[in-house]
Amino acid sequence: MSGSDVTRDGVRGARPGREAVPGAHAGRRRRGHGRGERPVVPDAEFASYYGTPVLTKPPWKPLDIAGYLYLGGLAGASSLLAAGGQLTGRPGLAAPAKLGAAGAVSLSLAALVHDLGRPARFLNMLRVIKPTSPMSVGSWLLAGYAPLTLTAAATEVAGRYRLLGSAATVAAAVLGPAVATYTAVLLSDTAVPAWHEGYRELPFVFAGSAATAAAGLALAAVPVVQAGPARRLAVLGAALELGAFRAMRRRMGLAAEPFGQGRARVLVRAAELLTAGGAVLALCRGRDRRLAMAAGTALLTGSAALRFGVFHAGVASAEDPAYTVVPQRERLAARGG
Repeated sequence: MSGSDVTRDGVRGARPGREAVPGAHAGRRRRGHGRGERPVVPDAEFASYYGTPVLTKPPWKPLDIAGYLYLGGLAGASSLLAAGGQLTGRPGLAAPAKLGAAGAVSLSLAALVHDLGRPARFLNMLRVIKPTSPMSVGSWLLAGYAPLTLTAAATEVAGRYRLLGSAATVAAAVLGPAVATYTAVLLSDTAVPAWHEGYRELPFVFAGSAATAAAGLALAAVPVVQAGPARRLAVLGAALELGAFRAMRRRMGLAAEPFGQGRARVLVRAAELLTAGGAVLALCRGRDRRLAMAAGTALLTGSAALRFGVFHAGVASAEDPAYTVVPQRERLAARGG
C-alpha cells in the first residue's frame, strides 16, 4: 500500500495531517444517525450551484396567468348563480350572471392563448386526453364549458331559443365548479413550493375566491330585490376562502413564508381585508344600490388580489432554494424517524 497499512496492532505508517478525514465534522455525532456513526460528507447547505435557484421559476406572464386564474373562477361560479337564478324565477339575477360567465371565460381563454403565444398551442393540447394531467383535463374542460356559456349568453341577449339557452345554462352550471377549481390542482401539481405544499387546501381557497367574485359581480349588476342568493354566496364564499387560506398557511410551515413577503404580502393582506369587508357589506340588507355596488366591488377586487398574491408567492418560493430543500429534508427525517 502506498499510504498507511492496517495491521493487527493498528495503523502502521500513518502520517498525521496527510490522511483524509471522512467529513468536515468527523467525530461529531449527526442527528438521525446511529450511535457512533460518522458522516461521510457534511450536511448540505441549501445554497444552489453558483448561486442559481434549485428550481426554474415559472416563465408565465403575471397578468396573463394570474388573470386566467381569476377569470376562470369568476366564470365557473357565475354559471352556478345563473342556473340558480333561472330555476328560482329571478331573471334579473340569471341574465347578468350568464353574461358575466361568458365574458369571463372568453377573457380567460384570451389571456391563456396570449401567454402561450399563439392559438395553435392551445389546440394542440386537445389532440390527446390524459386523465392524469391537470393541464390536459383542464383544456378539455374549457373546450366543453366555453361554448355552453356563450350559447346561454347569446340566447339571453337574442331573446330566442329559450329552451336551448336553459339547457346550456344548466350544463354550464354542472361544469362550473370544476372550472372554478381545476386551476388550483394545476398549480399544486407543479414543483413550486408555495403551490405544491398547499395542495390540500388550495382548491377550497380557489372555490371560495370564485364564489366571492361571482357574488361581487352579481351584487354590482343585479337589482337589489333579486340579489338575495348573491349575498348568501358572498358570505359563504368569504368564510371558505379566508378559513381555508389560514389553515393552508398554518399547515405549510416554511413554504408559507412567501405569502408574507414582498408583493405577495401586500396582495394577500388586501385580499383578506377586501373580502371580509365586502362580505360584511353584503350582509347589510336594504335597497341602497350604492351599498350593494360597494360590496360587489370589494369582493371582485379581493378575489383578484388573492389570485395575484398566490401567483407571486409561488414565483418567489421557486427563486429561493430554502423553500425547496428544507421541506424535503423534513420529510426525509420524518420517514427515517
